[in-house]
Amino acid sequence: MDIKQLKFLIALDQTRHFGKAAELCHVTQPTLSTRISGLEDELDLTLVRRGHRFEGFTEAGERILAWAKTLLAAHDGLQAEAANFRGQLVGNLRIGMVPLSSFDPMLLLKPLSERYPELSFQLSALSSEQIIDGLSRNHLDLGLCYLEHINLEQFEVLELAQTSMGLLFDSRYFQFTQEALSWQEACEVPLGMLSKTMHFRQSITARLRSEGLDPQPVMESDSTFHLVQAVRAGICCAIMPQHIGLESLSGDMRMLPIANAHTKAPIGLLRRLGEPSSALAEKCFEEARVLFGGQTS
Repeated sequence: MDIKQLKFLIALDQTRHFGKAAELCHVTQPTLSTRISGLEDELDLTLVRRGHRFEGFTEAGERILAWAKTLLAAHDGLQAEAANFRGQLVGNLRIGMVPLSSFDPMLLLKPLSERYPELSFQLSALSSEQIIDGLSRNHLDLGLCYLEHINLEQFEVLELAQTSMGLLFDSRYFQFTQEALSWQEACEVPLGMLSKTMHFRQSITARLRSEGLDPQPVMESDSTFHLVQAVRAGICCAIMPQHIGLESLSGDMRMLPIANAHTKAPIGLLRRLGEPSSALAEKCFEEARVLFGGQTS
């Protein structure tokens, strides 16, 4: 067993296609398939269901895949640790982030990339629960999520920002004279909203209920992109985080603040405590502390 076999298995999970996985790993498809078959022979297990194409992982394959991700993360951590002792900062920084907040992750990634050009980044859109789980399993290095129910014995936390909300609209279809809207006024226009399972939508729902409001959205989606498309088409307006540049996507898009509108919890940067400790995560967390000067706990 070697690291390349594990990388091939993980690439197959990422792409769900033998040819695309081979392309991702810069090898031929027969090479990738042969190496994965070799891993199966060594473990005496069938990991992949094969037909004319990739059909998924077996139950054993799913379990082995989870271990492969852990081992590869440990391998990358070892390389980063060695580089850190040589005075370098290299490797792939894996960050999980909630899809919607008033924090722009590029405020962190751009300074890091400029200062440490050998760094690469993997940014994943996840729920707060998935981020906590990913950090706990060492599948993520850092997390950007809402600071609710965080165990401070397990995580170091850098508080960053409260997420304020505004109404995103297209000025070709909607006009407002106010400098800010009340919740009542925001609910008087056709609304597109995120799916009910998403944290940002739950914060909106809680606040609307406290105001005695129960809007009926004309569109719901778990995709920010699709909501922005609907706003651009004039189908609806959408309650979105401020200060992340959505209105700059088009010359006709505008963001109007909603008075006293913010999520229940601030967003923060999380780093897992405990061993094995990632030198890469530690260093980048400290860089974030210098950049933002937030409150740590």
